[in-house]
Amino acid sequence: MNKYGDWFIMLIAGGLLVFWLLWVFYRWLHQPLGMNRLTLGKGAKLSPDDENIIFLESAGYEVLSGKHRVPITIGLDGNLLESRLYIDYIAEQDGSLYIVKTARDRMPMDWTGSGVRDRLFVYSLLLPECDGVLFVDVKEQIIRKITFQFAE
Repeated sequence: MNKYGDWFIMLIAGGLLVFWLLWVFYRWLHQPLGMNRLTLGKGAKLSPDDENIIFLESAGYEVLSGKHRVPITIGLDGNLLESRLYIDYIAEQDGSLYIVKTARDRMPMDWTGSGVRDRLFVYSLLLPECDGVLFVDVKEQIIRKITFQFAE
């Protein structure tokens, strides 16, 4: 009887090992090891009198979090440079998640294909689980929804 108990424990241990190896292989197959995923925390505290938040909420969006600072280290000819990207807000509407960028007077938006790509495409790549980027201009009272798709 003791002999069968040992075999049973070895069978369970072997099954767990095979399950773990399949799980590691599945993760490796669907997400390469070199890919670092950005996960956003709470972000900055939301101000109830912020005109951008009020405008987004009046348009039916729910603002989930405030400003996020995403640090970036850049290697340039063996030297390390420090930079950052800022996400103004994360908003949701009808189950769709959006990155929000707000208009700045000192950085006017070029509404051509290349202008939008150069300025906003990086945010779409940064958080691919988001459904797009919202560009909010409170002065003009406009919210533009930008999505990016790769042509085949």
